Amino acid sequence: MADSKASRFLLGVVAAALLAVRPAHAVDQSLIDAARKEGTVVWYTTLIVDQLVRPVAAAFEKKYPGVKVSYVRNNSTETAVKIMNEAKAGKMQADVFDGTNTSTVLKKVNLVEAWKPDSAKDWPADVADPAGFWVATNVYVLTPGYNTELIKKGTEPKTFEDLLDPKWKGKMVWNGSVSTSGGPGFIGNVLHVMGEDKGMAYLQKLSAQKIVNLDVSARQVLDQVIAGEYPMALQIFNHHTVISAKKGAPSDWIKMEPATVVLQVASVAKGAQHPNAAKLLLDYLVSDEGQAFFR
Repeated sequence: MADSKASRFLLGVVAAALLAVRPAHAVDQSLIDAARKEGTVVWYTTLIVDQLVRPVAAAFEKKYPGVKVSYVRNNSTETAVKIMNEAKAGKMQADVFDGTNTSTVLKKVNLVEAWKPDSAKDWPADVADPAGFWVATNVYVLTPGYNTELIKKGTEPKTFEDLLDPKWKGKMVWNGSVSTSGGPGFIGNVLHVMGEDKGMAYLQKLSAQKIVNLDVSARQVLDQVIAGEYPMALQIFNHHTVISAKKGAPSDWIKMEPATVVLQVASVAKGAQHPNAAKLLLDYLVSDEGQAFFR
């Protein structure tokens, strides 16, 4: 966002929309029955399996016995490519999918089913597509993160300009995929905030810092920083550093303004083999019960 007040305002609006306590709604019994006849739902996800996917799947299966959740984890770009390849081959495997940019890519090639879950019927357009092509499950904040054993707390760079200090040359890394959680996301943020002329001038200086480009997910980039391969990562999910730090890892995130704030959204795949089970799972993800896992 362009300034810290705008960032806080957006986060407040999104949090209120996603997490507000609403009267519990009853899922249409006909949808539940249809999902049980299908018996399974295949979820292509970018979310971390141990921390969220498995707990959500277990709770969903307990709530709706007879519907088994299978899941495949990849990043947003890999998920989009996989679904497009399945569609070309006439063998769609995905039923429901999520990601920060997956739905946008797949909608352009007519691979997203328009369906809005009852749990999100009253959500504003910012977090639930009025046409029903996607609904937000959570919000991400992307910032630099660092190894607290390699960079002493209090000495980390705190502004974009600080990143240009020669002492950081060759010591920064990012995910190279075309994603908000990669180098392109950082570059987009710079150009949005600084404008094209000033932004390009800044990026020209930043290129001299020899940022290491890795062909792995943002989570894996942070893992390498934690392992001591690199002191600092740009454009990582700030909550990942917190989760790792709670487990004893030397990691922290940098409160560098302005941060990139993006929505994680989920959709039903067009041509899904288990469309009713997909709709039931999507409804669960954005229900109060499902949102409790994201919180």
